[in-house]
This record gives sequence, structure tokens and C-alpha cells, in this order.
Amino acid sequence: MTFESMRKYLSGMHCFLLRNLINGPCVFPLGNHACRNAGRGKGVRDVCSKKRALVSDDQSVGGQAVIEGVMMRSPRRIATAVRKPDREILTKNDPYIPLSKRHKLLNIPVFRGALSFFEMLIIGLKALNFSADIALEESQRAEKGADWQRTRGERIKDGLILAGTLVLALGMALCVFFALPLFLTEIIGLSKGALSFNVVAGFIRVSFFLAYLWAISRWKEIKRILEYHGAEHKSIYAFEAGEELTVATVRRHSTHHPRCGTSFLLIVVILAILLFAIADTVVEMQLGHRPTLLQRFITHFSLLPLLGGISFELLKLSGKKRDNRYVRWLTAPGLLLQRITTQEPDDSQLEVAIVALKSALKKL
Repeated sequence: MTFESMRKYLSGMHCFLLRNLINGPCVFPLGNHACRNAGRGKGVRDVCSKKRALVSDDQSVGGQAVIEGVMMRSPRRIATAVRKPDREILTKNDPYIPLSKRHKLLNIPVFRGALSFFEMLIIGLKALNFSADIALEESQRAEKGADWQRTRGERIKDGLILAGTLVLALGMALCVFFALPLFLTEIIGLSKGALSFNVVAGFIRVSFFLAYLWAISRWKEIKRILEYHGAEHKSIYAFEAGEELTVATVRRHSTHHPRCGTSFLLIVVILAILLFAIADTVVEMQLGHRPTLLQRFITHFSLLPLLGGISFELLKLSGKKRDNRYVRWLTAPGLLLQRITTQEPDDSQLEVAIVALKSALKKL
């Protein structure tokens, strides 16, 4: 594994983990269009009928940028398309039905949101790992020859390195964006009031996150991922509009989508402040004294699934209230933030996103 390959993977892994841990997964409502595939490759046209089809409201299509590619998820499939150095697009397509759809007992509001949150985290990691594995193999073939193949031992070694990278990224996210704001707020001396403590901690957490996003957006590898993020948004916009999925039609749309997890950063932050403040108050009443820093951390950490579940439900609800002016106000700060988290893609990146979306929309 070369240093450049490892650095690229680390950058992508950190970017994905932190975005999902703080903002939640990207989820977009289907545009209720009936689509049929009309071919493959560059310049391919996917004919999407503008005639509305009867589709349930809770169906959704969403995605995520990966290393030199895009992952798309429909109600029935997950597809990841990656551009190889030789310009070929490699696609991985798997059937997918959420656990909440397979088991009615798991389809309880908020609980299903938390479950979906972690499902998407796992799915996203697998897609990112798939793209990183391709990037790694292509890099090593460039160094060792086109006929080079990884041995079983090398695969195990690389798998351990990637697992270590995941642990490092997760640990970094928890320390810098979760524990450190609590520690700094405690030092400031605002531990007397649960609400004031969590307002300051939330402000510090968001400030760190914005600074981090701005810094990594300057990295070459991350800039490519952000361009693929923009390509993902554009292609879904075109699908929702019932347009043909071609580079020309997709190009016309914006990279800023209101149902990206980034768009609900503000409401997630406010929700976290209120939820953690209530939890700290309850803990104080139970203990008979103000919670210590460690007790706060344990309490807040244990509430992350609940926070993710509620946030997911709110994000889903926004799809039904897209034109509501209050929803537009709530998503406005996130849309501004997408000026950092998305970049304008080139035609080859749009093509990859289109291939991923078409593959995800195929019937089983």
C-alpha cells in the first residue's frame, strides 16, 4: 500500500464518517417516475416517463460520494459506480431491503430512524471500502505491472490496515467533535446550567466541524470526493424532475439539494442541545449533584441513536413538506454549507453518478 493510496483512503474515510456522525445520511424522496433503461456507457440515455407512477411516500433514493465514484441507494438496490484510471466504470450492484421493511416490529417511528441511520453508516462504509480497494489495486498495478495480482496474505494485511483506519477515523470523530467540546465547555465554567452548557458545547462542536470541512475541502483527494457529491445531487435532481438521465440534462441542475443531511445541520444542532440539556437535568435530579464531565459524555453518547433516529424522521418528513416555507428556512443554512461540501463536477463524474443511479433503479 503506497503512502498516496493510504492518504487518499484516510481522507475519504474521515470525511464520510464525520459527515454521517454529525449530519446524518443523505436521503431523498423518489420523484414518482417510471424509468426504463435504454442502454449503457457514455452518452447513454435513460428514458424516464413524465407520467406519474403510484409509488409509496416512504420510498427514497439517496447516495454518497466515494473515492472516484458514487454510491446510490434505491428502495430495492444499492449500486456503487467507480471510475478506474483506464476510464472504465466499474459497478457493484446488490439487492437491498431495509430491516424496517423486512420486519414490521422494527418499523416504529424514531426507532426505525436510528436503525436506518446505522444501516446507512454500514452501507456507506462498505461502498467506501469497495472504492478504496479499487484505487489501491490500480495504484499497485501501476507500480508492479498490469499482470500483478494481490495474494491472499496481502489482502488480509490490507484488510487489517483498512480496519485500523476505520477505528482511527471513528476515534478521531468522537474525540475532536464530541468529547473535546464538552471538555472545553467545562473549562469555561458553564457547567452550572444544563442549557447554557449544551448551547456552548453545541456552538464549539459546530465551529470545529465547519473549520474541519473548510480545511479538508482544500485537499486534492477530498475536492474530488466533493465533486462526486455534487454529481450525486445533480443526477437525483434530474430524476426527481422526470428528465432523461443524460449528462446534458443532469448538468443543468444544482449541486445543492435540500434533503442532503448537510441541509439539516441547524435543526440537528438545536435538537442535540435540547435533548442533551434535558438528559443532563434528569441525570442531575437522579444523582443529586451536577454530572461530571465523564457522566455527561456517557449520557450524551448513549443518546446518539435517539438523536440520529429523530433527525432521520425529520429529514424524511421534509421530503413531504418540501415547499413549506418553514422547512425551506430550516434547510437554508445547510444549503449554504453545501457550498463547501459539494463542488461542481465535470462530465466524466456526472456520467459515473448517472451509471450508479440507473443501476440502483433497475428492477430485481
